[in-house]
Amino acid sequence: MEPLTALAVALGSAWGSGLNLYATVLVLGGLDAFGVVSLPDSMAVLSSTWVLAAAALLYFIEFFADKIPGLDSIWDLIHTFIRIPAGALGGLDFMNDELQTVAALLGGGMIAAGTHAAKAGTRAVINTSPEPFSNWGMSLFEDVLVFGGLALALFNPVAFLIGLGLFALLVIWL
Repeated sequence: MEPLTALAVALGSAWGSGLNLYATVLVLGGLDAFGVVSLPDSMAVLSSTWVLAAAALLYFIEFFADKIPGLDSIWDLIHTFIRIPAGALGGLDFMNDELQTVAALLGGGMIAAGTHAAKAGTRAVINTSPEPFSNWGMSLFEDVLVFGGLALALFNPVAFLIGLGLFALLVIWL
C-alpha cells in the first residue's frame, strides 16, 4: 500500500470507527476478503469470515437501533467505550516505529472521539424533533458517509484527506 493511501486508510478507519465501527470493519474487511484491496497482514483478521459475520450482525442491530430516538443515544453512549479505542487502534497497523505508534494512538483516538462526539451530539439534537424521519435520514446519511469516506480513503486518498481536514474544521467550529 502506498504511503499516502496507508495514511488515508489509517485516518479513515479512525474516522469511520467514530461514526459506525461495524460498517468500517465490513468495508475494510470485505474489500480485503474479495481481493479489492490488500490490508496489512496485522489487519488480515478483518477479512475473517467470523469477524465479517459478527460485524454484519452488529451492523444490522445498529442499523435499526440508530433509527429509534432515545435508543440511538443510549447506543451511542455505550459505544463511546467501543468506537474510540477501536479508532485509536485502527492506524497502528500502518506504523513502524515507537514515535509513529504513539502518534497513531493519540491521533486515531482524537479523530474517533471527535467524530463520535459530533455524531452523538447531532443525534441528541435531532432526537428533540417530534417526527422520526429526521432521525432515519441522519442515520442513513451517516452510513453513506462511512461507505463513501472509506472508498475515498482507499481509492482517492487526497480527496479523503482534504475532506477529513474540512470535517475537522467543522467539528472545531461547532
